[in-house]
This record gives sequence, C-alpha cells and structure tokens, in this order.
Amino acid sequence: MAEPMVSHCSCAQEVVESAIAYQSQHPECIIYQTSLMSALIGGVYEGQVTMAELLKHGDFGLGTFNNLDGELVALNSKVYQLRSDGSARSAQPQQKTPFAVMTFFQPTEKRQFEHKMSRELLHKVINDVAATDNLFCTLRIDGKFSHVETRTVPRQQRPYKPMLEAIAEQPTFEFEHQSGVIIGFRSPNYTQGINVAGYHEHFITDDRSGGGHVLDYQLENGILTFGTVAKLVIDLPQEPDFLTANLSPQNLNSAICAVES
Repeated sequence: MAEPMVSHCSCAQEVVESAIAYQSQHPECIIYQTSLMSALIGGVYEGQVTMAELLKHGDFGLGTFNNLDGELVALNSKVYQLRSDGSARSAQPQQKTPFAVMTFFQPTEKRQFEHKMSRELLHKVINDVAATDNLFCTLRIDGKFSHVETRTVPRQQRPYKPMLEAIAEQPTFEFEHQSGVIIGFRSPNYTQGINVAGYHEHFITDDRSGGGHVLDYQLENGILTFGTVAKLVIDLPQEPDFLTANLSPQNLNSAICAVES
C-alpha cells in the first residue's frame, strides 16, 4: 500500500509545482495603484513606494516621481523617468512615487495599421471592441508617429502648489516623425478622482531618449495591443500630507480635466 501513496503524492506535488510555474508566468490581471489622483491634484507629491516595489506589481504602467519630478513610464519591466526638459532616463530602484498605476500587461486584442490614425480614431477602435465603459483597459501602441505632443511638469519644492498651479509652468514638446511607444490606461468615468477617468497615456521614444505625458498624437503606422481589466487594488498612503489632504474638492473634475488635457 505504501507504493501507491508515494506515487499519488508525487503526482499531487507535480500538479502543485505546475500550477505555481503557470501562475508565475501568467500573473493575474490586476491593476495596482498607489495613492489617488485627487491627492496628486491637491499637492500630495511625496510617497514611500519605490520603483523596485512597483515592479513587484507589474511590468507596465505610468505615474510620476516624488516632488512631481517628471513623468513615469514602465514597460517590459523597466521604469523610465521622463524629465521636464523632454529627455528620458532609466529610473533608479530606490526612487519613489506619490502616484503610479501598474499591471502585468496581458493584451487580448491586436490591430495593425499601415495608414495614419489619429488619437481619437485609435481610441474609437478600443471603445468599439471593449463595448463597455465600466471596465478598465490597458493599451500599448508601437510604431512610427507623425507627431506626438507631450508635457512634463517641472520638479516642485515645498510648500507645494496645487497641481493646477504647478502645470502653469509646464513645458510642452513636439516629437515629429519619431518611432516610439505609447502606453496607457482607460479608466471608467466612475473612477474620476480615484484615477483619471478616460484615457491617460505616456510616450517614450524607441531609443528611450525622450517622452512625456501625452496631449495628442497621430500614428503613421504601427501596432495597437489592448485588453480589459476587471480588478483594481489601491495602496493608500498613511503619511500626514495624504491624511490631511482634501480629496474631494468641489472643482475636482474640472481640475483633472485641465491637468490631463
């Protein structure tokens, strides 16, 4: 009787090991977020989550850095800092963020375009396929762009201004006929203030030398990959700046629209 039990245990162990191996290669599709967009709008520009910690929650994402020091873009498990002079550099593992959104990118849809597509038309493709505004979408566009218009807020110092005042000094940049990657999220309308309702996208060039928060773009040719996500995990800060911030001001919707557009 001992032999069959050994054989059974061995089979069970193999099943468990196979399941663990599969899970490690196919992590559950969850959006992880640290802090809230309303906190960022209100001037909460310092957090405790490092780049190394962010990468435990995803290989793809966007956000910003402490002191609002540039835009953050993560793709292929690497994090880049898009700076206020339009340049880009690799982020250091110990750098921290006051707001970021990450996921393990698992697209279910792919579309290839050999003709020019505006930002509006690309979003329409996603909206038509997703068929609901009530789930999150992740998207990535790899290709050559006729133009990409970006902005990056310059580094802030205490006492921090609300973000509407901080963006008054933001420089904008035009990338013409550049190959690169746009990554982004489409969040449901009901998440306004928690996240950015609608589309939020960042751009980085293929040579990783420049980029920023996307204001507009036109694709010359390239590939769009995207998929919906139905789970959101939010990690709320416990620092005094966050705990004392007004996270539901009357002008929240208009402030986010002004900051993001």
